[in-house]
Amino acid sequence: MPVTTIAEVIDQLTNIVGKAAAENNRAGYFATLYKKVTIAVYDKIKAGYFDDNERMEKLDVVFACRYLDAYQEYTQHKKCSACWQFAFDACNAWQPMVMHHLLLGMNAHIGLDLGIAAAIVSPGGDIENIHTDFNKINTILCDLIAEVKASLFSMWPLSKFISQLNMGQFENDLAGFSMHIARDAAWQSALDYNAGNGITEKENYIIARDRSVTDFSNQILHPGAAVKTLSAIFRLFEFGTVADKIKKLDVHLL
Repeated sequence: MPVTTIAEVIDQLTNIVGKAAAENNRAGYFATLYKKVTIAVYDKIKAGYFDDNERMEKLDVVFACRYLDAYQEYTQHKKCSACWQFAFDACNAWQPMVMHHLLLGMNAHIGLDLGIAAAIVSPGGDIENIHTDFNKINTILCDLIAEVKASLFSMWPLSKFISQLNMGQFENDLAGFSMHIARDAAWQSALDYNAGNGITEKENYIIARDRSVTDFSNQILHPGAAVKTLSAIFRLFEFGTVADKIKKLDVHLL
């Protein structure tokens, strides 16, 4: 069902989260995080946080529809973006940690979808008009880092050991820096897509960008041998069913 408002986006994400929890579907991990982000953006819009709040709601809806469409296409066994295909396929495997599923979803949605959505909402010479509000999303996302980390730690007993190393601020800074890099890359993607001449050139850009984002998703899921071994060990201590983990994320993120 097409959505036209953020409230409708939140309703659809809530349905996906509930269905995923009932079916022990790991796709619910990212859907839960995305629901939180959408609620946070909605709250900011209602508070008049952005320069153009009406435009930001339109951006949020166009952006969200790319995820919702990919989710529906995948569940209906239709072709979707390669990076989303990769992320959803990974949900069928036991080995990836919750963190990996969140990163794969974020990589697909920010790396591919965000720039395209921004260029659609502010096409042509209007693209720069949305840049300031586009960057403000960084602040919202970085504010969620500590909350998301608390959710992950709640299902990972080794977190007590990590916390004793007093690395919390370092982790937050690193995550925030990485988010800025992803957002900057998404903005460049918006400019590149916007510069395309005609439908064919824009479609070809999406195909090439999708391929690049998928390559990075592969690096996330299949890092070097040392990192992969360490992740496998950590995964053994990530207890609970898929539904339990989704509920923990949802509780912390409300």
